[in-house]
Amino acid sequence: MRTGPAFHTHGRGRRVLHDSGRGGPSCHDRAVVDPVKENEGRGRQERDPDTRELTHLAAIREAQQREIALGLDLCLRIGELLLSSGAGAADVSATMQSVAASLGIRGVDVDVTFTSLQLTAQGAPDEPPVVGNRQVLRRALDYDQLTSVDHLVRTLLRKEVTLRDARAEMGRITSTGRSRPRWAVTVAWAVMCAGVGLQLGGDATVVGLAALAAVLIDRVQLRMQRRRLPSFYQQVAGGLVATLLALAVAASPLDVNVSKVVTANIIMLLAGVGFVGALQDALTGYYVTASARLMEAFLATAGIIAGVSGALSLGGLLGLPTPQLNPGSYSLQTVGMLALGSALAAAGFAYASYAPRRVLAPIAVIAAVAIVISRTLGAADLARAWSVALAATFVGLVAYHVAARLRVPPLVVVVSGVVPMLPGLSIYTGLALLSEGDGSVSAGLLAMVGAVSVAIALSSGVILGEYIAQPLGREASRLEQRLSGPRLVGPLKVVRPHRRRRGSA
Repeated sequence: MRTGPAFHTHGRGRRVLHDSGRGGPSCHDRAVVDPVKENEGRGRQERDPDTRELTHLAAIREAQQREIALGLDLCLRIGELLLSSGAGAADVSATMQSVAASLGIRGVDVDVTFTSLQLTAQGAPDEPPVVGNRQVLRRALDYDQLTSVDHLVRTLLRKEVTLRDARAEMGRITSTGRSRPRWAVTVAWAVMCAGVGLQLGGDATVVGLAALAAVLIDRVQLRMQRRRLPSFYQQVAGGLVATLLALAVAASPLDVNVSKVVTANIIMLLAGVGFVGALQDALTGYYVTASARLMEAFLATAGIIAGVSGALSLGGLLGLPTPQLNPGSYSLQTVGMLALGSALAAAGFAYASYAPRRVLAPIAVIAAVAIVISRTLGAADLARAWSVALAATFVGLVAYHVAARLRVPPLVVVVSGVVPMLPGLSIYTGLALLSEGDGSVSAGLLAMVGAVSVAIALSSGVILGEYIAQPLGREASRLEQRLSGPRLVGPLKVVRPHRRRRGSA
């Protein structure tokens, strides 16, 4: 009886065919066949085209995800520098969205807060999102870096640079040191305070003392900053140094109105406070970021008040008189000194904030004209808040066109141009009246309220000027979900990625 073939395991798992039939060849005469390997080879040949295609698609998808991650990282680094330089949340969000769109990243969602940035990209609902986060910790003003990043953004939007080159340029911007030595910044602060002293009608002694106090304040704050002390304590120390120096001079035989020195140094301390960015965030709907920035501005101003009032109280305990400030009236003879002092103050602040040199002279001219407008309207019995607001509106109107011609962000011109109009006079007057007590308390509180109104008037005025100057053509349903307002940094309009047609790859 002939039986069929049987499979048995032989050697290393090989299956050998045996024939038990009569007269058939033995297993040594038959070829050894491995059906498992034979089936695997046949299946591999059948599946190889599909496997290669799937592997190729997976590699493409991985490369795309890697490019998206690199693009989001670039957007986050740009947004971090803009936000830390005082740009509004709306400007930061619009810039990041535009850069992402220019890089071909679709489905981008931006979340901007005072201390963190988040970007999410999801090209399709069935694709996993790519999420990037970055913490914003640095708050130092550097308008040179801000200008360089603004140029990089515009180059990216014109598609004149690749992602790799843009990342390399961004690394160069952030890793390169300051554009001018630190001692030159100290001299610029001295020039700024000297200009404010001249603007207030001070003589050569007042101007010199204001410059000396500025040097001392800058050196003290620099040491505290290197020790990583919070800015509140730096502001307290600045107010103490300025007022103690003024009281020491007041106790000397010198006949000097030291209140002008204190006022000049208060304006110096107020110059770095981000009132414009805080109000811009509030007006454009970023209320969380606006609240955080207002709190930062409040703490910085409270530090100044604490330092000045503490020094005045110490002077009262020692029996030193509290100097009062009488700004006097401005005539045609003094208006020239007023404009010159304002120009020096604005240019000094811009230089100390590392603004490009080409913009210093225009900033000085804008500030001089603005202070003359403010004083002229004030002499016509217009309320101080309104006169300052109209002068700030002029700054906003002119700043957009000047910045476009000089290729700098309007924020550089706006913030520097309103520095001479900061309410240092109102703050000092209020503190001096409060230190006297008795019936002067109400007058001191009124002066402090006036200082707050002037700060709001300055910020709202420059933003209104930018609204008028920029040809926005805003369409909330097409451009943005919320009204982003005028652009002080970055592109004028949000760039959106082109929608792909159906059936296109």
